[in-house]
Amino acid sequence: MARLVAAFGSSHSPMLAAQAQDWDGGFLGRDRTRAHVDLDGNPASYDGLLANAPADALERIAPDRLARRHAEVQASIARLAGDIAAAKLDALIVVGDDQEELFDQSNMPAIGIYYGETIRNAGQGSIAGDDWMARARRRYLEPAEPAEHPCHPVLARHLITALQTDGFDISVMRAVPPGKYEGHAYSYVHRFCLAGAVVPIVPVFLNAYFPPNQPTPSRCFALGEALARAVAAFPTDQRVGIMASGGLSHFVVDEAFDRALLEALRRKDTAFFRAAPLAKLQSGSSEIRNWICLAGATGALDVGWASYAPGYRTPALTGTGLAFASLR
Repeated sequence: MARLVAAFGSSHSPMLAAQAQDWDGGFLGRDRTRAHVDLDGNPASYDGLLANAPADALERIAPDRLARRHAEVQASIARLAGDIAAAKLDALIVVGDDQEELFDQSNMPAIGIYYGETIRNAGQGSIAGDDWMARARRRYLEPAEPAEHPCHPVLARHLITALQTDGFDISVMRAVPPGKYEGHAYSYVHRFCLAGAVVPIVPVFLNAYFPPNQPTPSRCFALGEALARAVAAFPTDQRVGIMASGGLSHFVVDEAFDRALLEALRRKDTAFFRAAPLAKLQSGSSEIRNWICLAGATGALDVGWASYAPGYRTPALTGTGLAFASLR
């Protein structure tokens, strides 16, 4: 039988693809005009967040602190890539969200699985412009032409059948439509975490972002548990990993909740994940659902290491909680 031998979690923010100097003011224009929610899940403006920022806000975005955090997250990505390679996986289940990349408002499944032979990533020429954000986004894409990355259709079909038997209604996709490409939750894994290694993936989609059919925290956790059961029942001797791509809090950094989540993952606190407050899963923080699914799948695994950098990037303390974890 197959074994779930390793699990991983990683943010996939453009902050990770940007240069250190881009963190220092580069996001300010975007965050000033973005619709935000505060730490209680209430709508908030940038100016309102700025007016209520703590007295040490400017210290948190001092250039030396930004540079140190940038170096820390780059080291964490490299360490995670090393752990994935060392696990010698036959397949990697990647739980991520699609932000109108493969799906759109004409069809937005709550839970989906891709079961094609390969999945296509775009080439860098598909993103125009030479500003720092365009350069960062191109790092998620292939250096030259679009590329087909291997998937594990046999495991994917098994997961679909097992989850249906377990009470989940699953949307499925077998091929990438013309002109479409895998979303950044998956291209990040291919370009940053696998870094050229050939590991077949099974893309699992959670609709984290778009109401009204976002899965509840308890449903996300139950999905993770069901995925672990399905892997254990897969009738081949294969080493399988699972990875959550995205998160943690954004676009206002909720450092306290982010750190509480990583601690709950470490101590296997199922109640924390099942009852995660919806107010903490708004806006970009909705990607925490992917980590809740990961927590459900990894009851038999222990956290080997985890790292966290509060990715503050403006005086209003907007940004992203940049988190990484490796479990065995």
